[in-house]
Amino acid sequence: MSALWIAHVTVTDPDAYGRYAQLAGPAIAKHGGAFIARGGRFVQLEGKERPRNVVARFPSVEAAEACYHSPEYQEALNHARGASERELVIVEITE
Repeated sequence: MSALWIAHVTVTDPDAYGRYAQLAGPAIAKHGGAFIARGGRFVQLEGKERPRNVVARFPSVEAAEACYHSPEYQEALNHARGASERELVIVEITE
């Protein structure tokens, strides 16, 4: 079953986070991920509001998790640490 990678982000260092984004996109694509929402309009109904919300679709939970643990994504993530506050969850799509 497909899965969604859902990130809620507050960027605190735009330059460093920009380096993250440049590396993260190719890492996500390499693992079969495709962005379906990136920083668009949103309505916060509950919980902590984060100004940037990103959703990527992966072929499976396992593919999304493998992406997260991959050397390519971990290299990208090194730029996001300290440059953002974020939550990331992988959710299986039940179709």
